[in-house]
Amino acid sequence: MDRRSFLKTSALGGSAAAATTLAAPAYAQGKRTLTMVTSWGRGLAGVFDAAQKSADNINAITDGSLTVEVKAAGELVGAFEVFDAVTAGQADMYHAADYYFINQHPGFAFFAGVPFGMTATELNNWYYHGNGMALHDELGEIFGLKSFLAGNTGTQAGGWFRKEITGPEDFNGLKFRMPGLGGRVIGNMGASVQNLPGAEVYQALASGAIDGTEWIGPWADEKAGFQEITKFYYTAGMHEPAAGLTLATNREVFESLTPSQQAAIEISAGHANVWNLSQYLNNNGAALERLKAGGVKVLEFPDSVWDAMADASKAVYEEFLGDELFAKIYADYQASMKSSSGWLTQSIGAYRAQRDRVLG
Repeated sequence: MDRRSFLKTSALGGSAAAATTLAAPAYAQGKRTLTMVTSWGRGLAGVFDAAQKSADNINAITDGSLTVEVKAAGELVGAFEVFDAVTAGQADMYHAADYYFINQHPGFAFFAGVPFGMTATELNNWYYHGNGMALHDELGEIFGLKSFLAGNTGTQAGGWFRKEITGPEDFNGLKFRMPGLGGRVIGNMGASVQNLPGAEVYQALASGAIDGTEWIGPWADEKAGFQEITKFYYTAGMHEPAAGLTLATNREVFESLTPSQQAAIEISAGHANVWNLSQYLNNNGAALERLKAGGVKVLEFPDSVWDAMADASKAVYEEFLGDELFAKIYADYQASMKSSSGWLTQSIGAYRAQRDRVLG
């Protein structure tokens, strides 16, 4: 597909022009400074860390020939404006969760998290040893991006609620923060879905602008302070069984780099992907125990809610299967997940069930 003709008919066209007030990328004395804009508030637990780790890796590996300057959400552009800034060439790269950009193309959701989708292990299998990376590249090329996974939150929690959820009818009229295709699912269940940047969620919940929110998991949620507002916490959700984070570079900028600099970006992103997943997993257990000790009521959705979410998810996917590229990514994603899940269930799943049983 021709990129220019695509952009003329996409949501990108109008908002890209607004990014032209940004300063052009810096070039001096054979060294280059690349500006990374992010969807994260500065210091936001885990997600900002993944962006900073990616930048630090690139700076170190290139021995100063590239210097990546990380900008938090709002420092140059807003959290959801980073895509447009990079595709317009007014910033060099972004770090974000690609499901924020499903209005540009719904296929981006697969490289972050989708309802009833892959765990982190399954996502990495698909991305590095299946067709995931190639499909990410095919999609990104339409918009002038060179993209790599560069972080993963692991399985995300179902979220924080002001009251217990006893059935699917409790989502009707609920003002809830959830991005991506997961948000469309609960919207189909009657919720009023809000897509807020992470740095704005606490205030929205505290003020009553929203009735509940999902964010990430125990460690990041505790850092955000949601337990100060509500005590009902659902630790499993359908929306993001793993959430990949993306480092995307303007494709013209990427292609102007030396092969070793290009490799440095790819390798740095890959390291951040593994490092960030381990960061979350290392911190979530202790954080969950602290939340419980502080009076948080840890719950699971009843089967009736899971069933309603599954039905709503099927309807959401059906909305987009008429798009050729979405359908292509969806089919490949599902085939990879089916291929890997059988062994994982019968090996890791069976082992963990027995380990938990014998060790109590």
